[in-house]
Amino acid sequence: MNLHVINTGFFKLDGGAMFGVVPKTLWQKTNPADDKNLCTWAMRCLLIEDGNKLILVDTGIGDKQDDKFLSHYYLHGEDTLMESIHKAGFSENDITDVILTHLHFDHCGGATVYNKDRTKIEPAFKNAVYWSNEDHWKWASIPNAREKASFLKENIFPLRESGKLEFVGIREETPFRCIDFLFVDGHTDKQMIPVIDYKGKKIVFAADLLPSVGHIPIPYIMAYDTRPLISMQEKEIFFTDAISKDYIIFLEHDPVHECCTIQETEKGFRVKDTFKLKEVL
Repeated sequence: MNLHVINTGFFKLDGGAMFGVVPKTLWQKTNPADDKNLCTWAMRCLLIEDGNKLILVDTGIGDKQDDKFLSHYYLHGEDTLMESIHKAGFSENDITDVILTHLHFDHCGGATVYNKDRTKIEPAFKNAVYWSNEDHWKWASIPNAREKASFLKENIFPLRESGKLEFVGIREETPFRCIDFLFVDGHTDKQMIPVIDYKGKKIVFAADLLPSVGHIPIPYIMAYDTRPLISMQEKEIFFTDAISKDYIIFLEHDPVHECCTIQETEKGFRVKDTFKLKEVL
C-alpha cells in the first residue's frame, strides 16, 4: 500500500462560524483571521494505492460553480485536485473508487465536472465507483434549511444518474480490504470517517469530525454542526480511542498541519504532535 497527500488548494470561511460559541480571543491563537474575520482552510484529500485499487478520499470544492459562488470562499493556492493526482503519478482514469466522507460542497464538489461543451455534469473519474451511505444520501437529497446551502444538487444527483454510486452499509462488512469506517452524526447525518490500516498503523481521515488542530478542545465545535452536543460526545469517544489505539489523525482542513496525535492533559484533550504524513510512512 502507498498513500499520497492530494492538495486541492485553500478557501476561507468565517472564523466565528468555524468555532461556534468559542470567543475569537481564544480561537485566533491557532487560526488567525483576516480583516473580514475570515480564516484560511485547506481542502486536503488522500489517495490510497492498494493493489489493483486506487482510492481517492474526498475531492475538494471543484471548479464548476460560477464566479459569484466561488467569490464567497476566496479560493487560493497553486494546487488543484487533478494536478495533484498527476503529480502523484496517476491520471483521473486510474481512480477506481472515490470515498465521499459527506456531501457538503467542499468535500464532494470535485467529484463531478461539466462535459466539454458544458451541457451536462458528469463524474470526474469515469472508471471509479463513488461511495456514500444510504442514510446520508437521503439526508443530503432532501436537505434541511440549515444545510441546504452546502448540499448542492449539481454535486450530488449526477452521481446517482451515472449509475456509479454505491453505498457503504453501516452495519455491513466494509467493501475495502484496508479501510473501515466510523459513522458520526454531529456535523451532519452519518458522516463517514475512513480508518485506514497501513502497515500496522491506523490512519484516520478525520474530515469534519476534527477539522483542524485548533478544534481539539472538546467545546471547540463548528457552528456548521447540526448537532453540536453530539459532536462533543463523538469527539470525546474518538479522542479516547485515538490515544489508546495510537491513531494518526489526517487533517483535511488544517491550513498548516497534515497530521496530528492526541494526548489527555489536566486541561483536557490537547494536541500531542503534528507532522507530515510522509514522516510516518
